[in-house]
Amino acid sequence: MRVRVRLFAFQRELAGTRSLALDVADGSTVEDAWAALVARFPALAPGRPSVRFARNGEYAEPGDRLAEDDELACIPPVSGGSAAEPPEGGPRRIIELRAGPFTAGILGELADRLAGPHDGAVVGFLGRTRITPGTPAPGQEQEAAQHAGREVEGLEYEAHESMALRVLEAIAGEVAERFGVDRLAIVHRTGPVPLGDASVAIVAAAPHRDAAFEAARYAIDETKARAPIWKAEQFSDGHVWIGTPARTESQARSAPPPARTRSGRGTRSTE
Repeated sequence: MRVRVRLFAFQRELAGTRSLALDVADGSTVEDAWAALVARFPALAPGRPSVRFARNGEYAEPGDRLAEDDELACIPPVSGGSAAEPPEGGPRRIIELRAGPFTAGILGELADRLAGPHDGAVVGFLGRTRITPGTPAPGQEQEAAQHAGREVEGLEYEAHESMALRVLEAIAGEVAERFGVDRLAIVHRTGPVPLGDASVAIVAAAPHRDAAFEAARYAIDETKARAPIWKAEQFSDGHVWIGTPARTESQARSAPPPARTRSGRGTRSTE
């Protein structure tokens, strides 16, 4: 049978292609397909410990079986739109990937779109390109050593866009369930982001500040850990991919949500 394989970030660079058709035996697993891929592109082999997989846009386990014409996305370490109007009175979410730039003013823009008359707190987070380098993704250590001591000149973001939007929507759902915050925005850049420019904006609106702070923190932490979005630090003579192996589910899934009063406030809030 034939499956469609998608490659991203430094995997794409090592293989010299973004996608390819791969013939594997009937009943093959995700791991079998990876082995066939490595047979064609041996340079990919060392990255296996940090690779995660997605089958047809959903995270998958190595032992999951594939079917004819499945799409298998190989997810290297991550950098760690849609904005439909909700029904009246329902949750309001803004989940977007933007290829164009935005400024710090996006926090006010998103707050105006999200917050309602019952929201007494709006918390915003803005991620910017910094001049100091981060931690190289597994397999990028040698490339990073070549740029040691140099300053970052910009970033380049790449995403599995359809899957990234689904993951961000899932994170927004978790925010609503855990913290009672259903007015949330997650907006992430793709493409080049110059030094000092914004790359990600998070805004949470809630009746009380504790829930808004918790929601914003959870949203950015989970976005960095789970969304299939990759970041390369740009230098004058090359680039280094940054990140850690993707988590395939919420780190807090096994933990109970914070206890809440009937109003939806965290019980420790004294506001």
